[in-house]
Amino acid sequence: VIDLRGDHEREDDPPAELPVEVVHVPFMEASEKEWEEIAEELEAATAAAPDDATATRDAYLIFLERFADNVAASVRAVAQAADGGVVIHCVGGKDRTGLLTAFVLHLAGVRDDEVAADYALSEERLLPRHQAWFDAAESEDELERLRRIAQTPAASMTGVFAELERRYGSIEGYLHHIGLTDADLEQVRARLRT
Repeated sequence: VIDLRGDHEREDDPPAELPVEVVHVPFMEASEKEWEEIAEELEAATAAAPDDATATRDAYLIFLERFADNVAASVRAVAQAADGGVVIHCVGGKDRTGLLTAFVLHLAGVRDDEVAADYALSEERLLPRHQAWFDAAESEDELERLRRIAQTPAASMTGVFAELERRYGSIEGYLHHIGLTDADLEQVRARLRT
């Protein structure tokens, strides 16, 4: 099990004792000051985006640049996991988990449009949990913000991949840029293809 939650999230919901190995690899861990900077950057990107799919894409790109070491560590954790199945999770199951899963599926040879379609299913599958958030919203503005956050348009993930390809030449180019080796990437491929 690869737990992508931050330390504060694990304190709020401690991991249970399980008869399997749990590897804690926080996908987005930063100091309070860093989070303030990131929050400003996210707010500006969201405000400038022409639509929700672009806003999500841009938020993900900020995460992938700001937390590059963490992203590399999470991909490496999949590559180096013990034999058998690997479960990836965070709190929500669509953003951090969605990005890591997208990279792993891409490396395994799944077409990018199929990866994006898989990601898009998260919105429907998580709706029962999100409905509780919607019901608890204290204002129309809060409800609108939560509805935007809950969306998982395929265009967001295809947009992330397209932008990483533009910046780094390929998804693998981005993964190499953040410190992963050919051996790391081949371990991920081998794990999913066997």
